Amino acid sequence: MRDPYLPSLAFTNHFASLPDHFWSKVSVTPPAQPFLIHTNQKALSLLGLPEDVAEHPDFTAWFSGARPLPGAAEPLSTVYAGHQFGSFVPQLGDGRAHLLGQLRNAQGELWEIQLKGSGQTPYSRFGDGRAVLRSSLREYLCSEAMHALGIPTTRALCLIGSAEDVRRESIEKAAIVTRLSPSFIRFGHFEYFAFTEENPAAVKQLADFVITHHFPELQGRYTDWFAEIIRRTAHLMAKWQAVGFAHGVMNTDNFSILGLTIDYGPFGFLDGFDPGYICNHSDHTGRYAFDQQPSIGWWNLHVLAYALQSLLSPDQTKEALSTYWPEFIDHYQSLMRAKLGVTNHAVPIDRLVKDLLDMLAIPHSDYTRFFRALSTYTETEDASVLRDFLPRRTDRENWLAALKEAWQADSISADKRAIQMRQVNPKYILRNYLAEQAIRLATLAGDYREIDQLMHLLRHPFDEQPDMAHYASAPPDWAHAICISCSS
Repeated sequence: MRDPYLPSLAFTNHFASLPDHFWSKVSVTPPAQPFLIHTNQKALSLLGLPEDVAEHPDFTAWFSGARPLPGAAEPLSTVYAGHQFGSFVPQLGDGRAHLLGQLRNAQGELWEIQLKGSGQTPYSRFGDGRAVLRSSLREYLCSEAMHALGIPTTRALCLIGSAEDVRRESIEKAAIVTRLSPSFIRFGHFEYFAFTEENPAAVKQLADFVITHHFPELQGRYTDWFAEIIRRTAHLMAKWQAVGFAHGVMNTDNFSILGLTIDYGPFGFLDGFDPGYICNHSDHTGRYAFDQQPSIGWWNLHVLAYALQSLLSPDQTKEALSTYWPEFIDHYQSLMRAKLGVTNHAVPIDRLVKDLLDMLAIPHSDYTRFFRALSTYTETEDASVLRDFLPRRTDRENWLAALKEAWQADSISADKRAIQMRQVNPKYILRNYLAEQAIRLATLAGDYREIDQLMHLLRHPFDEQPDMAHYASAPPDWAHAICISCSS
């Protein structure tokens, strides 16, 4: 008899159609005494699941791996390689993740369901197959925050806690986050078959698989497909830079073939503007510093190009890669133009952006709060709202004069400009200290209410939300001591 809580779930597992050297079937190992911490109602709707499905007596069992989802196939974990901090690692893979399968929703969108932290797999190496509550909570919140900011990303369905202890820098509690994505295939999947197995046939097979399911209009057109990957990656890097997001671990195995933000580890949004901001305390050389992200995106695409050399000629590869920087610059300028409220595309903004970032960097002024204040300035014409961010009077006045001149070339009113700017300059972001407060309440007191509060807040980052205005305040002094690592 069909479960009254669920629609008819039409599961597939497209990845299983590939030969078994692409994946391994492996059972999920649920953590001890799993319990539901939070469910993302927005993500439930992506799968066509009813809002009250979390009340189902088996919901926690499904998403902790204790019981299979109705209609789901046997879970898979996939193999890949990757360049980690610039060095090639010949075999990585889903060391603590299990792919449950795909569901197609009423809009025709295909969503893969993956458990992260669900136990050991053949690719765990020396890992225990677990994720900790700390990092799982951060990924759960940030993937939804990024989606609300308009940045391509994986999504998060629910967060499961447990009584199981795991050892990282200290003893922490294990957790599972259920992730959704059209695909979890990374650059590293291609690297594995190109460099580890040295199997051009497998590279082609995987490329055809990706194109069939995600780029059907590009069947057999490998050069155009690679160019589209470049375009998506360049645009993703531009979006990260414009919003002030640092990923922290831009290894090729953490780069999505679909141009999504994937694998949230030691990420961080900029508080005080620092071009060389390093959010990962394991990144001793600053390879993945904020201002290096566009170059790393380009470097990673070169690695992918080398992995695809059996499908692309050198000339095709060179021509495709030459589009990266123009794509990045054009998209970044478009995003910054909107943030500054300069709608006339005939007006150059290069100097405006450079001078502004230089001024913000000197006192490490708050990046997000400045742009939100700038939206207010367009209404009031009162430079006092910007004084604390741009303390050097002469530089500030010269820059504002240049900005006003750019505005005068537009044909829109100041009020309309202010509205448009508030729609692209968020008031709320997932600052590290906000996540840390939720983590401390959850881990020390078993209090998960702040997770729900933040989820509601971050779904509407551009709205004023006056009752929540304290979440837009400058970070407290203790926030500077927060240390984020790759440990999870």
